[in-house]
Amino acid sequence: MSRGSRGILAQPRSVWAVAFACVVAFMGIGLVDPILPTLRADLGASPSQISLLFTSYMAVTSVAMLVTGWVSSRIGTRRTLLAGLALVVVFSTLAGASDSIGAIVGFRAGWGLGNALFIATALAVIVGAASGGVANAIILYEAALGLGIATGPLLGGVLGDISWRGPFFGTAALMAIGFVAIAALLRATPPPAYRSSLLDPLRALRHGGLLTIGLVALFYNMGFFALLAYAPYPMKMGALQLGFVFFGWGLCLAIASVFLAPVMQRRFGTLPTVFAVLSLMTIDLAVMALGIGSPAVMASAVIFAGVLLGVNNTLITESVMKVSPVPRPTASAGYSFIRFIGAAIAPWLATKLAEWVTPAAAFWFGAISVAVAALVLLGRRGHLRGLDTPQPPLAEEVAVAGGLTAPAGELFGGTRATSSA
Repeated sequence: MSRGSRGILAQPRSVWAVAFACVVAFMGIGLVDPILPTLRADLGASPSQISLLFTSYMAVTSVAMLVTGWVSSRIGTRRTLLAGLALVVVFSTLAGASDSIGAIVGFRAGWGLGNALFIATALAVIVGAASGGVANAIILYEAALGLGIATGPLLGGVLGDISWRGPFFGTAALMAIGFVAIAALLRATPPPAYRSSLLDPLRALRHGGLLTIGLVALFYNMGFFALLAYAPYPMKMGALQLGFVFFGWGLCLAIASVFLAPVMQRRFGTLPTVFAVLSLMTIDLAVMALGIGSPAVMASAVIFAGVLLGVNNTLITESVMKVSPVPRPTASAGYSFIRFIGAAIAPWLATKLAEWVTPAAAFWFGAISVAVAALVLLGRRGHLRGLDTPQPPLAEEVAVAGGLTAPAGELFGGTRATSSA
C-alpha cells in the first residue's frame, strides 16, 4: 500500500501520541470560557481583568514562537515537545492553586510559553511524520485543534460547575498523560546540523506570501478572540451551559476542519473560500452585536462561528505550510508570531470597549477586525498566486522537522517562486 493511499487514519503511533497531546494543548484555549463569569463573581474581577487570562497566554505564546526553532535546533524535537508539556503541567497546576486573578494571569503566561514550545514543534512533527502527505497531516492537526477546542469548554464546564479550579487541575493531569505518551512512543531525534537563529522566523516574513497570510491571520484572530473572551458574559448562562454551547462551537470547528474545508477547497479554491469565510465571519459577529440581548441568538451565532473557523483554520494553516520556500517550522514560527499578536490584543481591547462604550462594541470590534482581514487578503492576493498548485517538498527539509537544515538566506534562493513583501 502506497504512502498516499494509506489514508488519514493509518498513522504511526508516535503521530497519534503527538496528536493526543495537541488535543489537550488546544483545550487550553477554550478551557476557561465557561468559568469566566464564575471567576468574575468569586474573585471580584472585571471582564477586562479576566480577559488578561487570554492576553498573557497569547502574548507570551506569540513572542515564544520566535525561539521555538532556536530551542529545537539545539536540543532536538522530542526534548522540545517534552519541555513544553512539562511547563504546561507545572503552570496549569499553579494556576489552579492560586487565589487571585493576578496570580492566575501570571501563571497563564508560563502556560503560554509551554504551549508555544509544544504547538510549533508538534505541527512540524505531524507534517513530517504523518502518512498521506501534507494535506492529510494538516487535516489531522486541525482535527486535533478542533477536538481540543471542543472538549476544552466541555471539560471546563463540567469541572467548573464543581469549582473554577477544576479545569486547571484537569488540564495538568491530561498534559501529564500526553507527556508520558510522547516520552514512550516518539523516538529521539538528533538536533539538525544547522542551528536556527532567533531571527530566522522574522527573516521568513520577508516572503510576501507568508507575510500576507500572517497579516490576514492577525486581524482574523482579533475577531476570533473577541468572540472567545466576551461571548460568555451576555449569554448569562452557568458554567455547564456555557460548556455545552462552546462544545457545540468546537465540534462544528472540528467537523468543518476535517470534512468541509477540503471539499470547499477542491470546488472553489483556497483564496475564494477563505475570502468567503472571512466575509461570513464578519456578518456573524455583526449579528452577535445586534442580537446581544438574546441568549439564543448569541449561542446560535457562536456555534455557527465554529463552522467558519474550522474551514478557515485548515486552509490558512495549509497555506502557511505551502506558500514560502523556508522550512516548515520556521514558516510556522514566523506566521504564529504575527497571528498570536492579534490573539493577545483582542481579548483585553474587546472587553475594554464593552466597558467603555456598550457591550455590543466588543463584537463590532471583532466584525471590523475580520473585515480588515478580508480586505488584506483581497489587496495582497497577488503574493499568493499558485497556492493550489501542487509543489514538491524542498530538498533541504528534514523528514521530522526540528529546525532549519540550511541558513534561511540560502533557502530563499531555492527553486520555489518567491515574492517580496
